[in-house]
Amino acid sequence: MGTFVVFTMPNIDSKDGIKINIYNGDHVPPHIHAIYNEYEALVEIETKAIYAGYLPATQLRKVTAWLVENEQEALEIFYELNPNLR
Repeated sequence: MGTFVVFTMPNIDSKDGIKINIYNGDHVPPHIHAIYNEYEALVEIETKAIYAGYLPATQLRKVTAWLVENEQEALEIFYELNPNLR
């Protein structure tokens, strides 16, 4: 029988209807998944840049502000859930 990886996506925080999630078994660069209604963006933790997906401008500003305040915690959680990427 083959090996499989179970992905979980803990909700790290929520702000104004925006969910901030991080997957285990994910990939580099270290990033968060910001989800707002039908939109989802993968945002690099260190650069705060979207590298996949889309968020409306207002929500992107809120996510960027959240990352500025919580960058170190987000990196720690990312690597805790993805220790093989250190």
